[in-house]
Amino acid sequence: MEHAVTTDREPEEEPAGDADARAADADGTDGADGAAQAGEAQVSEAQAELAAQRELRARIEQRKAERSAPVAAGGKLSGQAADLLAAVRAVESGGTPDPAALRAAAAAPERTAPAPAAVPAPASAPSAPAGPSAPPAEAVEAVRAVLSEGGAPGTLAGPVTATLGERAAQALRADPWQLLAVPGVRPEQADGFARALLGAECGPGDGRRAVALVAWLLERAAVKGHTALEAGAVRTALAEQGVPDPDEAVRHAVAEGAVLVFHDEEPEEDEEQDPEQQEDEGSGGGPERAAVPVLLGLDRFALAEESLADGLARLVKTAGESPWPDVAEAEGAAAPPSTAELLRAVAGHGLVLHTGGEAARAEPVAAAAAARGLGLRAAVAVHSENGRDRLLSDGAEGVLTVSALLAGAEGPGRDADGMFALDLLVVLDAPQLDVETAAMVVESLADGCGLVLGGDPGVLGSAGAGRVFGDLLAARVCPQVASRTPDPGPIGELVSGIGVGELAQVPAPDKEIVIVPVKDAGEAVHRTVQLVAESVPRAFGLPAEQTQVITVGHGGSAGTRALNAALKQRLAPGPGRFGGFDPGDRVAYVPAPGRTVQGAVVSAGAEGLRVRLDGPDGAGEQVVTVPKDRVETGLRHGWALTAHQAAGMRWPAAVVVLPGDAAAGLSRAWVYTAFGRGARHLSVVHGVDQALPRAVSADDSRTTARGTRLKELIEGLLAAPEET
Repeated sequence: MEHAVTTDREPEEEPAGDADARAADADGTDGADGAAQAGEAQVSEAQAELAAQRELRARIEQRKAERSAPVAAGGKLSGQAADLLAAVRAVESGGTPDPAALRAAAAAPERTAPAPAAVPAPASAPSAPAGPSAPPAEAVEAVRAVLSEGGAPGTLAGPVTATLGERAAQALRADPWQLLAVPGVRPEQADGFARALLGAECGPGDGRRAVALVAWLLERAAVKGHTALEAGAVRTALAEQGVPDPDEAVRHAVAEGAVLVFHDEEPEEDEEQDPEQQEDEGSGGGPERAAVPVLLGLDRFALAEESLADGLARLVKTAGESPWPDVAEAEGAAAPPSTAELLRAVAGHGLVLHTGGEAARAEPVAAAAAARGLGLRAAVAVHSENGRDRLLSDGAEGVLTVSALLAGAEGPGRDADGMFALDLLVVLDAPQLDVETAAMVVESLADGCGLVLGGDPGVLGSAGAGRVFGDLLAARVCPQVASRTPDPGPIGELVSGIGVGELAQVPAPDKEIVIVPVKDAGEAVHRTVQLVAESVPRAFGLPAEQTQVITVGHGGSAGTRALNAALKQRLAPGPGRFGGFDPGDRVAYVPAPGRTVQGAVVSAGAEGLRVRLDGPDGAGEQVVTVPKDRVETGLRHGWALTAHQAAGMRWPAAVVVLPGDAAAGLSRAWVYTAFGRGARHLSVVHGVDQALPRAVSADDSRTTARGTRLKELIEGLLAAPEET
């Protein structure tokens, strides 16, 4: 149990592909911890974002509650809900309630109505909401005593109390497997803890263990992007954990409300039919109709996915309600060819998808600028600060990050109903949107507001659960505008070929692309340092901080840890007196899961580590202070990142490191993402032989697929009347 907290954050022992995806999530957890403790400016932004997320999740749950009985609201009710409300009001007024209504309420599933969401302050006057209060000391000590009794380390007391609440000690005694809800704890560790507490009562078939394991499996699946898993996959994983009756375990978890089940009725109806009848009723009368799978999902992702589908359908159905000016006026001023096309599409349909590479980003940005020229309120939101800074450096206006938009730290502010004061929102880097973030954005758009989601469908997906952009592209429920603007130069040509499965030799007369073959990981690290410190600066006049190293994972002989250690020794030598850092060190931290922000250490002192964040040329300098007790968990050295961290960002030069042990982690999407991060130069430190062309040519759509429900939800909501 000594390593319970860190087990899932050390990916070296996992396959490289899983290590990269899981490390991105682990970085988010560590970075969020550190950022939450940073200086006043950063604390305000991070806490404002968390507050906005809580408020919008409450709104999501409220919408869900309004569609299910009982409804905790006072208007537009009918049937049982209206009877129940009348009974409640009768009690409040001293009268006698209708017994039938009370019996119906008792039979209905219990659901707590969320508190009304407060309207965040506008960007012009952001407020710093209070952060989550620390758990009471007596609650932590009570948990520590239970952990000690079960042989678990006392360092878990804080995380356990934060996860399970003030009554965590009682909860652990009643159900020791609730320890699995704490990030980093694995089943074998929870089993050992349960055996120590329960003794002979503990067994592999315990219903409490089944519930905890099912939830744990779905949480792990969410790390890999799934919002739901097929029940068969869950049963198989339960069997691997020694559960004697996986079928009963799944049924018990569903009955206990730990997970939700989807499509559990339709297959049963099919089973009662004759097989020949099932074939006749298939699509087109053919025999290829597939059985609808039974899916299991966690409530938070189910609510987010359903709320997102509802919100997108609402935007589509209310398109045109707000008066738009004649978009033809923008056509003459629009430089990119698809700007007027985008404006016409969003004016008539409410939701538009725009696809293209790096150069194509200019088109939706120009569409937003043209909309502002027509008198509309328009904004552009991007995934990362790096992406925002690139657009601002190119002269774009009204650009902010999605996180700042949701937190109210920047942007248009909100109206009295809590909606963004916008007529058009353009969201770039849409493949990086996880389902919860996307739901919060869409929930904040008023009826009639236009939404353009733009991005490159070939890049790696979001760090969080969901496949929002891919699902919407597959659903084909709204206009899709494909850019005709290719990425320029040899790098653009190379990446375009990778996108269709071809790894071609591209002429690079000015050394835009350089392949550096290596024999082993040690040579890969040495050549990487040489490229960043000497070769690229000499050939292109770029300082080392404008060259980004990208590798497959954090661990391994040439992962980010090894590369950052070697790069620090060469570029910023020092003893690392302050948690391994010195002034001048390049660093990366994660204000929220899935977001990486880079900067440099300015100074260290008794109060903590001062870090200057990257920004566009000429922008005001932003410096945050990371308290010294959070330095090791809140920051990483940032000369080298994983491709998942680098998605949505770009630098003048990129060095992609492919040591021999990275072969298992390669995929077409990974190569496409990594090779596209350099604007002027790309060096590939190549040690994987034929694994690279094989990864590019292989169709990885099935191996990288995510279990989601958004496509079918949005299709059902926007189906033509005759199709429903």
